[in-house]
Amino acid sequence: MLSPSLAQEIAGDTSAVIGFNVLITDAEGMVIGSGDSSRVGTFHEASVEVVRTQEAATHSAPEAQRLRGVRPGVTLPLVTDGRAVGTVGITGTPAQVRRFGLLVKRQTEILLRESVMLRSRLLSERAAEKLLADIASYDPQVVEGDFLLFRAAELGFDLRLRRVAVAFEVTVPDTAARRRGAPTQDMALIRSELLRSVREVFADPQDIVAGTAPGWIGVLHRLPARRPTTALVADCRRVADVIAAQDGLAARVGIGEPATSVSGLHDSYQDACDALRLGGRSTDDSPVHLITDLRVHQVVAAVGQSARNRLLDLTAAELRAQPDWPALRDTVTAWCENGFNLVRASAALHVHRNTVVYRMQKIEQITGRPMRDHRATMALYLACLADRLGGG
Repeated sequence: MLSPSLAQEIAGDTSAVIGFNVLITDAEGMVIGSGDSSRVGTFHEASVEVVRTQEAATHSAPEAQRLRGVRPGVTLPLVTDGRAVGTVGITGTPAQVRRFGLLVKRQTEILLRESVMLRSRLLSERAAEKLLADIASYDPQVVEGDFLLFRAAELGFDLRLRRVAVAFEVTVPDTAARRRGAPTQDMALIRSELLRSVREVFADPQDIVAGTAPGWIGVLHRLPARRPTTALVADCRRVADVIAAQDGLAARVGIGEPATSVSGLHDSYQDACDALRLGGRSTDDSPVHLITDLRVHQVVAAVGQSARNRLLDLTAAELRAQPDWPALRDTVTAWCENGFNLVRASAALHVHRNTVVYRMQKIEQITGRPMRDHRATMALYLACLADRLGGG
């Protein structure tokens, strides 16, 4: 609890401020911090009794001479949660240093409590990171689901509650600013700030929030009963907006499916990561992507590269040869994803409906199939997805 590095830092800084040497011992009376570094590692006999009684003691020069490693001054117990964990001593005549005693004792105990809380928080964060990593890589052939349930329960989390996985990716997109020599953000350095931003929104005690890699944060969010998906999307947008308000940062979010088991949470987290990956290649410019909207993309991405290439070659070869292929591809995608509705498709593409009509006529002329032949158009749609996913 009372680490030598912290004790030395406190003793050195305090000695410089008050002008008298301060030393700190552990519960066994060994000096672990002192403004006079030569005393570190020595035995301070007076501290043993101070720890035992939790009462301060003063020692004049004659009294100090009778005790091993003790000099004139005052020695006070350091008490945390009702237990003495060490002592703090101030060297000097008792009349001179007594007035500093209580102040130094209280300040040292405050720093100790802060250190304990920080260490506890760091340990909790690491435990949450390990739990999330184990769920993300869960294999029932390697580890029992009940074991992860037990580990989560030890941390205060019930994995049987209805949850959904959310994955955040934070990037530095301003390459132009980087070329101009502007300072860029280091994901590892701002990790704590990013975690704080996410935890402010996902603040339920059952929400598991952890960093998974530089720039990546995972959340296993507890879903309250009857909470609509739109509310979760709004929360994710709020986090993305907060992160985007920081200079040079951008955030994207992937959302999986609800689950109530370890295997279900594993699938949900993988889905959230897929939503992030696939959503970035879709025509949707929203920072939040739900796997429920990308199931077809996920299936196409899961197909082997050679099968995607063959689909492209046999379905859209002539269209891909056109100089405006990206616009034609986006038109097919918008037409299918908006219910074969001209008004909604033009709105999704941010173009006039006549532009969509022109493009559709061109597609029909080249392919020889009407766009209202939904079976053929869906095959073409899958080919467009394969192209956007890197099928070619």
